[in-house]
Amino acid sequence: MADKLTKEQRHHCMSAIKGKNTGPELLVRQFLFSRGFRYRLNHPRLLGHPDLVLRKYRTVIFVNGCFWHGHDDCRYFRLPKTNIGFWKSKIERNKARDHREQCQLAAMGWHCITVWECQLKPQRRTQTLESLAYTLHRIFLEDRKTRTYGLPAEDDARIAAEPAVEYGEE
Repeated sequence: MADKLTKEQRHHCMSAIKGKNTGPELLVRQFLFSRGFRYRLNHPRLLGHPDLVLRKYRTVIFVNGCFWHGHDDCRYFRLPKTNIGFWKSKIERNKARDHREQCQLAAMGWHCITVWECQLKPQRRTQTLESLAYTLHRIFLEDRKTRTYGLPAEDDARIAAEPAVEYGEE
């Protein structure tokens, strides 16, 4: 199927799409702020420049567009009919980069949450945002949970620096 727009018109439309302050990202930001969560935007020192960084929760949130990040099994993700090779390659690279960056952030001790554009459509928005708040509260509680440590068994009650003393008849 041929593209309805000329090459120049298509280029102009695609170049107008920006990666920051998108509609879905603004929805998530407004919700979190209204619930008392404070965050930083696109932290330059963190890998992948996450959309939202909540240091108190050691959590980063990525708000991904279904098309640009290749959301699997999503009705909003379809490869364009023109220049298929280019788009397939680009989206696969985006997915690989996202996965690699999230693994590295997790290795650094960050919790990574991805919110997809389709999850913020009106019919699922409330459920998604409430679930996000619940998840952040769980992360906060888990990270600050009191940990109990068991006492060593009676047989092994000596301190590591003391040598074992043998008592015998003199």
